[in-house]
This record gives sequence, structure tokens and C-alpha cells, in this order.
Amino acid sequence: MDPVTLETDRLILRAFAAVDVDAVYDACQDQDIQFYTPAPVPYRREDAEKSVCEDWPEGWATDKNYTLGAFRKGSEALVGSYCLTRISQGVLELGYWAVREQRGQGFSVEAARALCDWGWATLDVHRIEWWAMVGNTGSRAVAEKLGFTVEGTLRQRSVANDGKPHDWWVGGLLRP
Repeated sequence: MDPVTLETDRLILRAFAAVDVDAVYDACQDQDIQFYTPAPVPYRREDAEKSVCEDWPEGWATDKNYTLGAFRKGSEALVGSYCLTRISQGVLELGYWAVREQRGQGFSVEAARALCDWGWATLDVHRIEWWAMVGNTGSRAVAEKLGFTVEGTLRQRSVANDGKPHDWWVGGLLRP
């Protein structure tokens, strides 16, 4: 599938391009992104190049992972990365991270809602899941504002970048 461009009142969501590598690299220096997401630690410029120029375009090409960057209208400042990933037949997972300076302004809810709405309208899905490490209260707040039902806590679901197993929240959003 070819990448799409989505627009909200304040944001443009589009496929990342090579010109975005530095912004992704800078954003991913944030310790919270490195702790709460599967970002490599340390996060190198080469990691940003691989994500932007190889991994994310490959996701669209294989119809498995739909990653868009959210950028503020006018300034074109990177707000964050938002993706839907196919995890099984009819089920997607919503994932996101936001640039530290862009948090707390409602951008993540706005961007994730636009992406989920696109997913419902375009992809053959009946459920979107959200996962976050326990303690990632910002991610949980976004998910709850989007209407996700937090369905449980999985004990020691995965090992984080600190080398220790952590509990994870899981939530679901069903087709409206």
C-alpha cells in the first residue's frame, strides 16, 4: 500500500522522509522514549536513518505497518510517530511516541484518532489494541481519551531496555 497523508485541525500526518532523520534522531534521545518503546539504546543517527529510510517504508510496502509522522501545521515541527501494525487477522496495534516538547497539548490524541479513523475506514479490522509498560501514564491517558478499554495487566510481559521484565497494560478498541 502507498503511504497516505492525513490532516487534522492542527496537524499533517505523512510518511517520514529522509529530511526527517535528524528530527527523529533528536526526539529519540529522550530517556522516556528509550525506556518505554523498543527504541535501541543508545539511539544513534544510524537507527533513525534505518527507521525512516528502510523500516517504515517497508511496513507500508508489505501492508503490515502503517507509520506516519505528525507535524504541526505552519511550523512543520515533528510532534511524534504514530503507527498501526497488523498483529493478526482483523487486529491492529496502535503505537506512538511524542516529542517531549510537544507533549501535553492534545497532539497525540488528535494524531492517533486520525490514524485509527483511517484504519477503520480503510483496513479490514474489527479491533485495535494498545499496549504500554505499566508506569507509562502518558500513553495510558492518550489511549483512554481515544476510548480504549484497559482490559488488564500482563505480569512481566517483556524485558525492557533496562534488562528487567516489566508488567504491561493492554487495552482494546472495537470497531465503532
